[in-house]
Amino acid sequence: MSEPHHHGPGPGESAGEHPSARREGLPKYHAVWRTGLAETSLALRIALASVVLGLIVSGLAAGLGYWTLARELDSRVANELAGRQDLLLHVLSELAGAGNVPASGHRFADLLIGHDDLHLAVVDPRDGRVLASFSRIALESVARLGDRARPGVLHWQGSDGKQYASLVSTGTLGDGQHVRFVLSLDLQADRQLLGAFVRATLVGLPVLLLIVALGSWTVARTGLAPLKQFTRLASTITSNNLSQRLARPGLPVELRELADDFNAMLQRIDEGVTRLSEFSGDLAHEMRTPVATLLGRTQVALSKGRTIDELRDVLAGNVEELDRLTRLIADMLFLARADQRAAVIERSQVDLAGEARRVAEFLSIVAEERGIRVEVQGEATVAADRLLVQRAITNLLTNAIRHADAPGVVRVTVSRNDGQAIVEVANRGKGIAAQQIERVFERFVRLDASRARADGGMGLGLAIVKSIMLAHGGSVSASSEAGGLTRFRLVFECA
Repeated sequence: MSEPHHHGPGPGESAGEHPSARREGLPKYHAVWRTGLAETSLALRIALASVVLGLIVSGLAAGLGYWTLARELDSRVANELAGRQDLLLHVLSELAGAGNVPASGHRFADLLIGHDDLHLAVVDPRDGRVLASFSRIALESVARLGDRARPGVLHWQGSDGKQYASLVSTGTLGDGQHVRFVLSLDLQADRQLLGAFVRATLVGLPVLLLIVALGSWTVARTGLAPLKQFTRLASTITSNNLSQRLARPGLPVELRELADDFNAMLQRIDEGVTRLSEFSGDLAHEMRTPVATLLGRTQVALSKGRTIDELRDVLAGNVEELDRLTRLIADMLFLARADQRAAVIERSQVDLAGEARRVAEFLSIVAEERGIRVEVQGEATVAADRLLVQRAITNLLTNAIRHADAPGVVRVTVSRNDGQAIVEVANRGKGIAAQQIERVFERFVRLDASRARADGGMGLGLAIVKSIMLAHGGSVSASSEAGGLTRFRLVFECA
């Protein structure tokens, strides 16, 4: 009977751990490692990056230095062997024949005086007989290289483990006979020099990298010190304290742009909080009147018995206040969405004059009741949201009809000029004081509060016009002349 197979944990696996579980754990490990690196001190990260860069640069420099030194040493060896070769050829040319070579050992020895690292052997090429040798290495070089006469320096390793550079060449004796010689140079000193260079590099490089790391960390800490101003300011910012700003003087050039952006952000937040506060206050103020009216009318109606007709009158009045309250809430929601750029612009080709005529016809009854005539002239088209454009023109015409002298004319002029489409609404009336021109587009601003409230105005119409034009990338402006002629201009940018 065969035994059941048992699969135990493999190498590197603990009991109960499946290999797939280890593989699934690797991404988590790398994610934790990357998160830890991202949360490391910026000065430390700069120091580590400097060490890595220093290691790469120093390694390349050390490699280049080693290669250059080795090349220079090889060049020195070649030059020294070539110089000794010239002297040796001169000595050989003065010998009468091969038989005189052994007896002239002192002349060859003169070439080697002071050069214990030089080894010379002279060989008869006819039978390979060594005519003269001056060391064991010289005899070994003959055995290794005696038949390899060729230009250039040959490198080989001796039986003693040392490296040698040899020059194998042929010389001519006085009788015209040729002899071969092997001139060898011990490279032990060169190898020791290269080894010392490597050891010095390995010892000095860590010290150098440590100095670079400490220096980079110190420089980074010093350079990043101005960022503490951002931290201190950010820690003091609250919704009730948004007026503080970073001072540009004293900041490095690289941080001035960041400081400007930071200050601009604080300014936007400050303006946003201010608008929100004003929005809340204005909304509460404007809603208080209709709510108080509704409450008062209802309490009075309930204070004693009323006939059906009387209750119907109360309810009719309440409906008017509720309608006014509904329009107020709708307008405020529109402005809030416009402030947050949440209003959706559905662009299409809009005939501005056609829309103005359509609005004028819709308001004709109101205008006739006040003795006002509306005239539309000109032509222009623009890519815009038709319903929003219609609402902007409606608000301007309603405002002009409300404030025009009766009898009178409200003129709507549509034109194009230098890539712009312009709608101008003009009426003659009481006019607007110069110091009040800019305020007319603010929310809940009524230059004639009693008249505006009596006409059902809430002070939001022109603010809505401004929001619509900003949403379209255009602009709205107002002007008023001394004679009472007031103009409102909508300017659309045409592609």
